[in-house]
Amino acid sequence: MTSTLQPATTTEAVKRPGRWLALSVLVLAVLLVAVDATVLGLATPYISEDLKPSGTQLLWIGDVYSFVIAGLLVSMGSLGDRIGRKRILLGGATAFGVISILNAYATTPELMILARALLGVAGATLMPATLALIRNLFHDPRERSLAVGIWGATASAGTAIGPITGGFLLEHFWWGSVFLINLPVMAVLVLVGIRTLPESRNPNPGPWDLTSVALSLVGVIAIVYAVKEAATHGFEWPTLAAGALGAAALYWFIRRQLTLPTPLLDMRLFSNRGFSAAVLADLLTILGLSGLVFFLSQYLQLVQGRRPFEAGLAELPAAVGAVAAGLVAGRAARRFSVRAVVSGGLAAVGLALAALTVIDRSTGYPLLGTALLVVGVGAGFSFTLTADVILSAVPKEQAGAASAVSETAYELGAALGIAILGSIVTGVYRGFTAPAGTPAGAHESLGGAVEAAAGMPAQAAQEMLTSAQEAFVNGLGVAAGVGAAVLLATAAAAWFMLRDQRLDTAL
Repeated sequence: MTSTLQPATTTEAVKRPGRWLALSVLVLAVLLVAVDATVLGLATPYISEDLKPSGTQLLWIGDVYSFVIAGLLVSMGSLGDRIGRKRILLGGATAFGVISILNAYATTPELMILARALLGVAGATLMPATLALIRNLFHDPRERSLAVGIWGATASAGTAIGPITGGFLLEHFWWGSVFLINLPVMAVLVLVGIRTLPESRNPNPGPWDLTSVALSLVGVIAIVYAVKEAATHGFEWPTLAAGALGAAALYWFIRRQLTLPTPLLDMRLFSNRGFSAAVLADLLTILGLSGLVFFLSQYLQLVQGRRPFEAGLAELPAAVGAVAAGLVAGRAARRFSVRAVVSGGLAAVGLALAALTVIDRSTGYPLLGTALLVVGVGAGFSFTLTADVILSAVPKEQAGAASAVSETAYELGAALGIAILGSIVTGVYRGFTAPAGTPAGAHESLGGAVEAAAGMPAQAAQEMLTSAQEAFVNGLGVAAGVGAAVLLATAAAAWFMLRDQRLDTAL
């Protein structure tokens, strides 16, 4: 089936006044989420030292946000289509800011996990609403491509601003301060958004089916939990039971959507090959990247000894590359083709990850910086174009639900990536040889090893830390290799699935 994005009609081509000012408010919401996601990686060593989580709890702190947000995105996107995308965006942004305070002042691992979960509930309202509002603000295909590029570039800029700002705060304040930077962004977003954002909703939405909401939440969380536990502890009965529960809930969810007159998610969207290919590419790309991203900050700080601010600067090339690629992705796709740019970008990311399989404790920054730059450029091209394809493939009345599917793929990929690749890193790390008398906590995480070394004799501490760092780097190399294989396979799949897909050049 040939999938073509059709030209805008005369009515649709009418350009809304103030649309670019409204876009500036929407990208603030994207910035809010991106900054929060990136500062967590830098703060992880400090959280580990202060709250003393186990290795499993540390993974939960890293991925529970993604678990919850992935389970609720479709529901919140559909809710925004019904009650108004502006309303749900501003309400979610307010809640996001308030719950950030709870994250900042968490005193136990359990409270931190709860705070991250609640932040996921608030975060689930933001991303689908921003993309849906872009779909309703920009009907001109060229302008929409540029707007989506700016949206993606802002997310990438957030990945740079987060580590740099977070690194500065971590060097001068306690770790909770990195979550409080959400508050001024949230305040500006809400105050300016009230005046500039237009309201939009589906004029004939039908009821919001709470049974479908529950099924999607239970299904996604149970499946991701089962994958995480299987990767860590093997296929035990509780893990198998969780997987079976999740599969049954998702099966029931799909069957229910096919029978409801006004479903939470119109399953017919997936009959569009371009839509399905874009969603799959997003999921697998993030899966291949997320484990590496989550542990990279620990490598830079706990293995190479960089200060938090320096570690943030070291990650800057990825964001710079993504911003630059996102802004020109639409033009590149029209000059060449969607599948060439997406597949080429994904292949570049895969090759960069493959290069990182050879890193060791003393790897120089030229290799790291170059690899991160290539990752950023490739991801910027791919994510910008897949978002544009997804938005353009659906009627604007369903923009919220379609955007939620895109973001669900992103968040589900992040959760699965941290669970699978993170478990690989943790599994390899736990096998390191430690001298007699090493506290048990040293084998839970690299942060735990650094803390344990403080109470050991100098020679034994150095021997233990060297062994722990080498094991951590070995695990990181294995995870990078798995990620490279996933990205290269995704590039090949995108080449075939996005055949004949193009961005329309007529206005």
